[in-house]
Amino acid sequence: MTATDTHRAIDAVWRIESPRLIAGLARIVRDIGVAEDLAQDALVAALEQWPVSGIPDNPGAWLMATAKHRAIDHLRRNQRLVGKHEEIGRELEARQERGAQEIEAALDDEVGDDLLRLVFTACHPVLSAEARVALTLRMLGGLTTEEIARAFLVAEPTIAQRIVRAKRTLADKKVPFEVPRGSELAARLSSVLEVIYLIFNEGYAATAGDDWTRPALCEDALRLGRILAELAPQEPEVHGLVALMEIQTSRLRARVGPAGQPILLPDQNRALWDQLLIRRGLAALERAQKLGGANGPYALQAGIAACHARARTAAETDWAQIAGLYTALAHVTPSPVIDLNRAVAVAMAFGPAAGLELVDALTAEPALANYHLLPSVRGDFLNKLGRLAEARAEFERAASLARNARERDLLLDRARECGASSGTGTPASKSR
Repeated sequence: MTATDTHRAIDAVWRIESPRLIAGLARIVRDIGVAEDLAQDALVAALEQWPVSGIPDNPGAWLMATAKHRAIDHLRRNQRLVGKHEEIGRELEARQERGAQEIEAALDDEVGDDLLRLVFTACHPVLSAEARVALTLRMLGGLTTEEIARAFLVAEPTIAQRIVRAKRTLADKKVPFEVPRGSELAARLSSVLEVIYLIFNEGYAATAGDDWTRPALCEDALRLGRILAELAPQEPEVHGLVALMEIQTSRLRARVGPAGQPILLPDQNRALWDQLLIRRGLAALERAQKLGGANGPYALQAGIAACHARARTAAETDWAQIAGLYTALAHVTPSPVIDLNRAVAVAMAFGPAAGLELVDALTAEPALANYHLLPSVRGDFLNKLGRLAEARAEFERAASLARNARERDLLLDRARECGASSGTGTPASKSR
């Protein structure tokens, strides 16, 4: 394996392992910033040693063991700094011994709720809403500042500053590393749900990079959602979000072809959909509805996903019902992106001309100025209407705005199809 291959492997391992690593360390050192620094130290050690010694059989365990030693050294340094009195020294020594044991347990426990503690700590009310989301995506999602900036349509330095300030604020305010209870849990739940939702979306359709999906992120988000559902069983929106993630995750295997190319919803082999996850999702949606949360934003999105899951073929999809659910969702959480999705549903239910009329009304929306799916959807509708030259231009514009390599290739392929077509067009308005 070349040095380049080794570094790529290290990057992949880091993406998967860093959230658990940081979460386990944070429970011990009680400082997210310090925990991330210790984890980064382990990464640096891997970058130095693995190209020479080779990648370990269990690279995640290697990183955890290395980070554990760094954390123990950190505790010992702190003990020396503050151990001025014999009594305090004895207490610190006892705490250090307990801390070392806790580190062992935390870093060896793959099923514990350290990740959940990290989410709630990063979502503490002492931080602004924007900082909570950015910090948690960085800590748990393993996303780069560039990817987070893309998700929020803001400048990368702005996100970097939010993350640095957030970690400093948590340390200065001595925010406890714990899952809140009672009224405090309810107050912070909305922010946590938003964070989990964004992590899942990044895994389901990566904003950048060479991969169309990042299943590990979906798995982390789904796991966190399931734990939340156990912690807050009477919260309908928790079950709504879990339902949405279960159903969407059921399609992951069918969303990518043998060569990693995207496969859009109408073209997917539905035999590959995970029926167990679909059943779990429908059951979670039913729980949300029984708790009075049928019109919550996550439950409504889960309802849309359920319409697709219940259809045995793409032709059987109830697009009129989906359009109605998007209308209800737009009332609950107004957003031009929701309006764009509604336009797709309207086009599928009532024809591309009806969809194009809605999309044309969105072209002046500032928030969608650089959103690649706007010209992509418009290209779909124009293509169906036989306006191929216009459709090709829209697909090319969409490709120029797309940051994901797989998605860019797909859009360019569709542009070429328009150019090569004699005028009958190709299937359009395909859902992700």
